[in-house]
Amino acid sequence: MKKALVLVDLENEWVDKNSDYFIGNTSKMLKKTNKLIDYCKKKKMKIIFIQHIEKDSTESFVEGSKNVQIISAIKRDRSDVIITKNKISPFYKTTLEKELKGIEEIIISGILTNLCVRSLVQDAYDRNFGIIIIKDCCVAMDKKTHNFTLKDLKNTRPEIKIMSVEEFVK
Repeated sequence: MKKALVLVDLENEWVDKNSDYFIGNTSKMLKKTNKLIDYCKKKKMKIIFIQHIEKDSTESFVEGSKNVQIISAIKRDRSDVIITKNKISPFYKTTLEKELKGIEEIIISGILTNLCVRSLVQDAYDRNFGIIIIKDCCVAMDKKTHNFTLKDLKNTRPEIKIMSVEEFVK
């Protein structure tokens, strides 16, 4: 089965203490995400980064700014695909569907669990992809929202697998 890792919105905006979108200390999540990336690269999976840019914004997720760049602590290679989106859904008016041609299952991690990650999961589910969410490589503004979102996704789409990075790499 062909698989791909899709990493959603791992951008500096979220880790910039001066940003309205600052989500706090992400060091544990980023460390686990790098472990996930290493494993997926070893397994020769396609790696796709989703990058959010707000069209015409001058305050947040500004095109060309440092804050829309992938967080420097994340292990990214030149061969990894970067897809830019301007809406919540990584599928909406992007090349994601084309990049996933021939892929049967996607592994998902990223920021925010309840928005862009959830949107990717829902849209991928509707396109009949197998889905694995790596729960400790995702984050929301708070734990309650993160946990509720994962529970709701699992309750409404029981085929989705939700696991920790440790469970996944076994």
